[in-house]
Amino acid sequence: MAALFEELIVLLDLRVVGQPQWHVFPEPGGITGLTLLAESHLAIHTFPEHGFAALNVYCCRPRTRPDFESLLARHVGAASCQVRELKRGVTA
Repeated sequence: MAALFEELIVLLDLRVVGQPQWHVFPEPGGITGLTLLAESHLAIHTFPEHGFAALNVYCCRPRTRPDFESLLARHVGAASCQVRELKRGVTA
């Protein structure tokens, strides 16, 4: 997970504020991670018992969308990936 965050930080030219925080839960061993950014935050929550991970990349500056499908396949073994992009500050 740390390698995923590191790659996203480089790809998106993000500025880390402080140290990443990680918590590993007991079996089945999900992980929660959080990195504070000058732009906002990166967060991930994994649920191995459901074969699911939720990644949140929250930025206040526009970025080119990285290839999340490839990144998540490589770093967490994701067989599929659904990306939902929400414009910050826009109400529905």
